[in-house]
Amino acid sequence: MEFNRVQELALQHGTPVLFLSEGRARESYRNLSAALPGVDLYYAVKSNAQPELISMLDGEGSFFDVCSNGEIDVLKGLGISASRCIHTHPIKRDGDIRYALDYGLTIFVVDNEDELAKFIPYKDSAELLIRMSIQNPGCLVNLSQKFGVAPEKTYDLIKKAHGMGLRVKGISFHAGSQNENPLKYIEALEYCKDVCGKAALAGIDIEVIDIGGGFPISYLTQVLPMAAFCQPIVDYLSRYFTSYRIIAEPGRVLSGPAMTLAAKVIGRSYRNGAWWYYLDEGLYGSFSGKMFDHADYPMFLTRPGERQNSVLAGPTCDSIDVLYENISLPPLEIGDILVFESMGAYTVASSSNFNGFPKAKLVVVE
Repeated sequence: MEFNRVQELALQHGTPVLFLSEGRARESYRNLSAALPGVDLYYAVKSNAQPELISMLDGEGSFFDVCSNGEIDVLKGLGISASRCIHTHPIKRDGDIRYALDYGLTIFVVDNEDELAKFIPYKDSAELLIRMSIQNPGCLVNLSQKFGVAPEKTYDLIKKAHGMGLRVKGISFHAGSQNENPLKYIEALEYCKDVCGKAALAGIDIEVIDIGGGFPISYLTQVLPMAAFCQPIVDYLSRYFTSYRIIAEPGRVLSGPAMTLAAKVIGRSYRNGAWWYYLDEGLYGSFSGKMFDHADYPMFLTRPGERQNSVLAGPTCDSIDVLYENISLPPLEIGDILVFESMGAYTVASSSNFNGFPKAKLVVVE
């Protein structure tokens, strides 16, 4: 969003305030859909579960990826059919399975034998995707550290599930959050090709390949345009997986660019050779993504002047609530508004009311 427009809206609505751009949300969905032709996109609700954003993506024809009863409730409240959803949390309580099945959701992700056993009572209703781990220490968040069966053991788990009378619908993987290396998807698909071949020889029909999410967005550095990033993936899929249904679980790439934050300087202090500026939003609020998601957000301001060593801190009384240290800023005044872009993913989703500070207001624009 243009800075002066954000500043004008911030003065109108008060700060801290998150602006959700309908135009950006729809554009992000259309760009990814065009970059991955023939791939069904299941928006990862965990990245940002704001009903307003989900409604926009629903209008674009998105499917949805949920991980909890609470996320199911959001979709139910918006009238979204369970037939357009999958449940991707590999670890579930029996009550979670029943809650999803009662909603009408039938496709679940599992990654170990104990989870397979949980589905025996529901084998006539549920279909399973076996999640395979793809280690990627080079991405922002390596999601295979916590979940997924090793590639060389994936077929064995599929065979085990089949022997238990469970319906294995496909294979899923996640190449890592904010993954800037498209070849990681190719690596995973190579494993999938091998597993599918073994399954076919055993008479197990694999129908779905879920390539997960992780598609990157630009923060402080630019990433490849989505079409260029996805081209190697598309080429590989068109060569080896034309007879499979391909799905994906994009989160950040759809929600991230859709939100802009405006925050205000509410105090300042010269401490130990640096100016400290205290904002009305911090790590316990919309900047929670700095801690939990390890992301840094592009910052914009218009104040002129000679730049000095500075610190930006949040409003709470916790000393951990520091946003940026040793950064170069012009002298700021109390009341100045700072604007941060790409604030839609894993920010409002993990914000809190710690210390009694309310969450940022949400305003839909465009």
